[in-house]
Amino acid sequence: MYRNPGRPAEDVPEHWHYVSFGLSDLYGDNRVHEFTGVEGPSGFGFELTFRLRRETGETAPPTWPAELMQGLARYVFQSENTLCSGDHVSWHSPLDNSESRIQHMLLTEDPQLQPVRTPFGTVAFLQIVGVCTEELQAAQQWNGQGILELLRTVPVAGGSWLITDMRRGETIFESDPHLQERVDKGIATDGSNLSGVSAKCAWVDLSRPPEDEEDSRSIYLETHPRRLSDKDTEQIREVLRRGLEMNTKPILPPISSQKPQQQIGMNHDRAQLVQSVGHFQSKQTERTRKDSLESESSAAIVPHELIRTRQLESVHLKFNQESGTLIPLSLRGRLLHGRHFTYKSITGDTAITFVSTGVEGAFATEEHPYAAHGPWLQILLNEEFVERMLEDLEDLASQEVKLPKEYSWPEKKLKITILPESAFDSPLQ
Repeated sequence: MYRNPGRPAEDVPEHWHYVSFGLSDLYGDNRVHEFTGVEGPSGFGFELTFRLRRETGETAPPTWPAELMQGLARYVFQSENTLCSGDHVSWHSPLDNSESRIQHMLLTEDPQLQPVRTPFGTVAFLQIVGVCTEELQAAQQWNGQGILELLRTVPVAGGSWLITDMRRGETIFESDPHLQERVDKGIATDGSNLSGVSAKCAWVDLSRPPEDEEDSRSIYLETHPRRLSDKDTEQIREVLRRGLEMNTKPILPPISSQKPQQQIGMNHDRAQLVQSVGHFQSKQTERTRKDSLESESSAAIVPHELIRTRQLESVHLKFNQESGTLIPLSLRGRLLHGRHFTYKSITGDTAITFVSTGVEGAFATEEHPYAAHGPWLQILLNEEFVERMLEDLEDLASQEVKLPKEYSWPEKKLKITILPESAFDSPLQ
């Protein structure tokens, strides 16, 4: 924790600068991280930083930012997911446990600490930036980098160094109403680059009787859910890591299994990390490439348990409330732009991917719009049906929706139910 004088001539105020160590490899002897060589990433390849505006008369840095960074680091170690610039973290509580409006986070490159090459690999420095709920929602609907650029133009919102001020009482859209127009234009032009979140979700194949033991839904509906083997899980995770880097078209490789101790993208108590997965595609310049669900290497790596694809006649999707509020975003910001959106369950291997007709490599087709690859369900939606769903789901944005809330399209044999948080406490849900 460092006292940084800032740069008053450039309107950069004095602040406390927090820097983590340990996400990168400190030893090079495989005791914590696998040593991959000098040219590869050191550990996870990054450390976290945070810049907090110094209060007048403050002589020592507050310690709560360190606890916040520990929470993020715990998520990284337990899930083995790396973080990237442009990612956003849904926290749903003031970061310092006060009454502040700063209740969520964006991630960006630290303005002072450049990537470095160490004897154990390269390390980048990702800065945590505190934001208001409205700013987080704009990042979800458009993209994190765009909102970060807008934040840099508003001195009270952090300025060029994106220094978090927990006393900030206005969003950037209240400080400068014209910024909302820029966001709306960006959403209309670019759509959303949030291609997936980890969530509280489940799906049920209504086409088969419950006693069918071969039904893949038993993977997450049994009292003791079946799990993929460690070898298969690692293979799928490797595809997820490599797939987006290898192609001329953006892709969504097979879903990796995530450890259940932490969750991504869902509202939860502060003791656990809650992160929206902007980093599913944050490394890609999405607007220049078509969407695809195939990886050049995925066909050779996908384990045999996932090879069998089943066409389903009727499906029932279940989400908690926060997951449900993202459905209109996925339809408007993703599918209407020819893209896909994935919900990955935090409690197992279950995944639900909404796919537009323009996505290449999907195993759901216009003839068979509901298809399952093991616990991974794909739902193909044409533009006409998407527009209808958006009308029917309009009330999801309201926090006053009484749960459980069911939406049904009988002729499409599709049902969606929004359930209270408690409904997902049992693996039987």
